[in-house]
Amino acid sequence: MRPVSVKEHDFKKCDQSGFCKRNRAFADNASAQSSTWSSPYDIIPESASFKDGQWQAVIAKTINDGERVRFPITVSLLKSGVARISVDEERRQKKDIELRHNSKARKERYNEAENWVIVGGLDLDKKAQVVFQDKSQANIKYGGDDKLEVIIKYSPFEVDFRRDEESHIKFNDRGLLNMEHWRPKIEKENKEGEEAKADENTKTDSGEDESTWWDESFGGNTDSKPRGPESIAMDISFTGYEQVFGIPEHTGSISLRQTRGGDGNHNEPYRLYNTDVFEYVLDSPMTLYGAIPFMQAHRKDSSVGVFWLNAAETWVDIVKEKDSKNPLSLGKSTTSTHTHWISESGILDAFVFMGPTPRDLTKKYGELTGYTAMPQEFSIGYHQCRWNYISDDDVKDVDRRMDKYKIPYDVIWLDIEYTDEKKYFTWDPHSFADPVSMGQQLDAHGRKLVVIIDPHIKKVDGYPVSSNMLSKDLAVHNKEDEIFEGWCWPGSSNWVDCFNPKANEWWKTLFKYDFFKGTLENTFLWNDMNEPSVFNGPETTMPKDNIHFGNWEHRDVHNLNGLTFHNASWEAMVSRRKGERRRPFILTRSFYAGSQRLGAMWTGDNQANWEHLAASIPMVLNQGISGFPFAGADVGGFFGNPDKDLMARWYQAGIFYPFMRAHAHIDSRRREPYMLGEPYTEILTKALRLRYSLLPSWYTAFFHANRDGSPVVRPMFWTHPSEESGFAIDDQLFLGTTGLLAKPIVEKDKFSTDIWIPDDEVYFDYTSLQVMKTQKGKKVTVDAAIDAVPLLMRGGHIFPRRDIPRRSAAAMRFDDYTLVVTVSKGGSAEGELYADDGDTFDNENGQYVYRKFQLADNILKSTDAEGRDPKSIKAGTWLNAMRDVYVDRVVVVGAPATLNQQEVLIESEGRTWAVKVEYHAAEKGRTAFAVLGRVGAKIGEDWTINFA
Repeated sequence: MRPVSVKEHDFKKCDQSGFCKRNRAFADNASAQSSTWSSPYDIIPESASFKDGQWQAVIAKTINDGERVRFPITVSLLKSGVARISVDEERRQKKDIELRHNSKARKERYNEAENWVIVGGLDLDKKAQVVFQDKSQANIKYGGDDKLEVIIKYSPFEVDFRRDEESHIKFNDRGLLNMEHWRPKIEKENKEGEEAKADENTKTDSGEDESTWWDESFGGNTDSKPRGPESIAMDISFTGYEQVFGIPEHTGSISLRQTRGGDGNHNEPYRLYNTDVFEYVLDSPMTLYGAIPFMQAHRKDSSVGVFWLNAAETWVDIVKEKDSKNPLSLGKSTTSTHTHWISESGILDAFVFMGPTPRDLTKKYGELTGYTAMPQEFSIGYHQCRWNYISDDDVKDVDRRMDKYKIPYDVIWLDIEYTDEKKYFTWDPHSFADPVSMGQQLDAHGRKLVVIIDPHIKKVDGYPVSSNMLSKDLAVHNKEDEIFEGWCWPGSSNWVDCFNPKANEWWKTLFKYDFFKGTLENTFLWNDMNEPSVFNGPETTMPKDNIHFGNWEHRDVHNLNGLTFHNASWEAMVSRRKGERRRPFILTRSFYAGSQRLGAMWTGDNQANWEHLAASIPMVLNQGISGFPFAGADVGGFFGNPDKDLMARWYQAGIFYPFMRAHAHIDSRRREPYMLGEPYTEILTKALRLRYSLLPSWYTAFFHANRDGSPVVRPMFWTHPSEESGFAIDDQLFLGTTGLLAKPIVEKDKFSTDIWIPDDEVYFDYTSLQVMKTQKGKKVTVDAAIDAVPLLMRGGHIFPRRDIPRRSAAAMRFDDYTLVVTVSKGGSAEGELYADDGDTFDNENGQYVYRKFQLADNILKSTDAEGRDPKSIKAGTWLNAMRDVYVDRVVVVGAPATLNQQEVLIESEGRTWAVKVEYHAAEKGRTAFAVLGRVGAKIGEDWTINFA
């Protein structure tokens, strides 16, 4: 039914994808004629106009017989300082084309991606001004402070984005813009009396290869193309930038490699085409399950980015070239990165971000596409999963044994075998005869259940979900405009079309408690196979000439498909019962820009080996900088049977994934943590307890992601954008704003690791409190036996913990806090705590605690981070309960000598009292530290402790 491992030949290379091959050839031709090549695209000068931050004109493309094809262009300058360039095709806009094969498809280029992706940030900068314009170019200042300028050159068409009068991004400076205009298919006759050569009949009069213009075959499937060739492509240059990042999802380093061959480079472009890739290969530009066409470029103290808003199959070539310099110049030569973006269909729609910091990029990108949803608090705990727990009794037994061995966890998962013969919204009547008692036991222990629901609906008589969907015509259609039928886990299946608003309304009804019987308030959701995966389809997905709601072809919307299903499930989960407004938790495998608003993702079908463990960290980091930080990889590896050392190291790495789930294939041996035996069960438990103790810090990091798009776990270039030697480092990370620097060990039989230090601040070992002998820009060796995690604390931070071991996040909900203060070289520190009920949307109505902690001049204080008066907030149930939650202890690492006393005084709520101090002087490389407790100040109130 599925291949046992990925076969690269099952997935297209560029030269097997007609539009990619044509555009690469176009680029090769331009390169070969570099001295004489000129782009055939020009602005018609008299068409240009500017009003209220928007410049409009018509691009004319000169084709071989002198005819000119018109492409309207709009350059929108936004209040945020982001610029947007949109180019359409006039003839298709007017629907002045003919479709082949009697197709029902739309005649226009697809222009509705923004309806799914963009949620804000489109306000025009009406103060933008044209500062120069003639018949050859227009110069426009925008962004509010005159630092940003866009220069639009007319002939040939080129756009230059500048900051502080310096070029940073150029569109079409290499002349690779190529929008394949509509043209009728001309049937050719063979020459009389002789056979035409096969390849001659695929050439146009101008010598273009039209062999894949009108239809294309791969792997036994033929794609009819009713609109003919319609690809768009453009070169985008990051001038003076040697490194680019982003465009997940791929395996490999976060610093993207070149794609035109050469030592250490890829030979293929990075491909964005969401596909079910079984047992994917590493260090490859081949497609995976999700696509975010957002690329960032970084150099010392400068960051810029481009978001290519196109949902069709897309390829991205990357080439890096030394910039030519005057040989007499004393300045060092720089390297520029030249990219070539190629999409099969749709309009050209690109957003330009001018930074200048990585934080600016993720913030502005999030303004457009949305920030990470504030998660359910349980969902950042540990998830226990496999394909499959075999019965409701099995689930109950796992739950009991996790408690018996005192292993914390929050969620247990059910894969497809819980259903009655792969019919979603049902339970197997033999194995899961009593799902309610299963859910109730979990609920009594403060735990949740996640069940899988996929977009393929089994086509079988007597199944109401199927008959209802078909009778209401809510499924995807094939090219003949009949309901599409394909093969997936249930066998013959149909696919719900979540582009259809009526399908989404119907989908909501399926999740009502009285319809999906056996589900409870603690049941949540897993959306898998939503690329979509079609086992007998081309490249294990849906035919491109299928028809979706609105008569758009699947080729136009393919990469959005997973998002639309995720969105339909999100809407369904928030409407399970009238008046029940709780945050959904939904895991998705397929995603696009904007999916971060809806839940979490994971990196799919990885393998139980050390190489896949190592690959998981850059993959998770890349998701974070690309706006989707709620990411993780299957802990332990999906395929295969990991040895015990690998399990130990994978759990120690997994506690630093924002989403932490252990998962295993149905053929893998059982490997719940208690199955490993000692000392490994204790090693895994120790790692999990570290994760759980830090849940307040994780939740605070998610709060920042929700507020401004900050990654939850952060690579070195994001936290230290001035340190060039750290830009490509992708095997270590900072957790939010905590100053916790982790580098999991990902190699067999390795018991120490070298951590790169990005600055001159002091660093302490998390466990031993040793002062690390660090030097900026150098590596420090950290020992880590098989039971130890290499984890450092950077001086100058304050982070919250909860130190009482509990069975789940829910059990910790009203525990008191410990604050860890790591004193900087300058004697200061600061940090934050955000907390809410972790369940409802009441946080949107002020029901939260957000504290700022600060140590300066020997005074440690807590204040409301937003200046709110706690007494002015009308407290609901949760906030009232939090008024009985306290700061229990303060641990001061690098404690000043002034703390070498028996007690210190604390002031809060108009009272003053003494707090005991346990002071430990520095010795044998360990820093001085002090433990203050019991502090006894309410976590939500202001307080001050004087260390002097």
